[in-house]
Amino acid sequence: MSTLAIDNIGLLVTHDPELGTRRDAALVFEDERVIAVTRAGAGAGVDADERIDAGGRCVIPGFVDSHTHLVFAGERGDEFAARMAGAPYAASGIRTTVEATRAASSEQLRALAQARRDEALRAGITHVEVKSGYGLDVEHEQRSCSVAGQLTDDVTFLGAHVVPAQYADRADDYVALVCGDMLAACAPHARWIDVFCERGAFDADQSRAVLQAGRAADLGLRIHANQLGPGPGVQLGVDLGVASADHCTYLSDADVDALAGSDTVATFLPATDFSTREPYPDARRAIDAGVRVAIATNCNPGSSYTTSMAFCIALAVRDMRMTVDEALAAATLGGARALRRDDVGHLGVGARADAVLLDAPSPAHLVYRPGVPLVAMTIARGRPVWAAAGFAAHTPDG
Repeated sequence: MSTLAIDNIGLLVTHDPELGTRRDAALVFEDERVIAVTRAGAGAGVDADERIDAGGRCVIPGFVDSHTHLVFAGERGDEFAARMAGAPYAASGIRTTVEATRAASSEQLRALAQARRDEALRAGITHVEVKSGYGLDVEHEQRSCSVAGQLTDDVTFLGAHVVPAQYADRADDYVALVCGDMLAACAPHARWIDVFCERGAFDADQSRAVLQAGRAADLGLRIHANQLGPGPGVQLGVDLGVASADHCTYLSDADVDALAGSDTVATFLPATDFSTREPYPDARRAIDAGVRVAIATNCNPGSSYTTSMAFCIALAVRDMRMTVDEALAAATLGGARALRRDDVGHLGVGARADAVLLDAPSPAHLVYRPGVPLVAMTIARGRPVWAAAGFAAHTPDG
């Protein structure tokens, strides 16, 4: 049994309905769980194996990134530069990454994915969902799901990411493969199934078939929806009871009403809209209508190559009309809800001991000081996993 006490917290954001936000606070972790939230100074009385003096810093729950594509090889910087020069975004660019990913060895793929996961930890992301989707055949999708499983227990099978070149004129045949042999190979490694319901990818009928096959295989459901324009994705997702409809860049009044009347979380991916020059979704409209929302990075090589949740929060506040408190909640508790988890995204007693110490007095600085690395320390499962230079934990003897 190992105990860690964090004392002298200037502002503690718990996202627990009973504890709320506290000033001059202390946290106590035992093994991987929160066991106490108390006043500053009280932690000194705890017989802790390790102590951290927060020095008046703000402490928040670890970010929960509920939409990532960390398992891939290669990069698409030239494509991004061309897009910034005026070329449109096209889902077909995914095939470029598929070629590089298939060509990489398993060892290379694991190392690349782990490096991105480590980068995300430095950015305060303590829990991630990770998708496959850059293999697009049975062998390489299974390999991608297996690699993702070394990073998280929220693995998503995304064989229906785009129709691969060899099936260009036989999309329904590819859907049959996804729903058959590919799903059978990947389901043992996954918790979720996802589909890119979008022009240039899969239509409503194909998307429904994929999700229904996943449900029959006991996988939870997710959907990429309404990214590049209005479409059937959101309402299809709500009809099928998906945990999360992701992107939601283009929402009709009917889409908003459907989301508001459901348990489906609308997961916004603002760094994607930044990178593709799509309009930012109107999160204010969705929130005011009663929609549950999340923010995620969508880290991927083509449309959002970032692990910075702080950047996504800043975009959500500035361009999506969210308040700082709403954006922070969406990037923590919202991500947990999008993954249908109650153990992460908050710092209530019994929660997983995932926390971030910010080198700032409040979360507002994530937006107030955009682009500045404000994470002083990341704690995952009750242990410090990264600290900025010059910031170190203190043991009882130190």
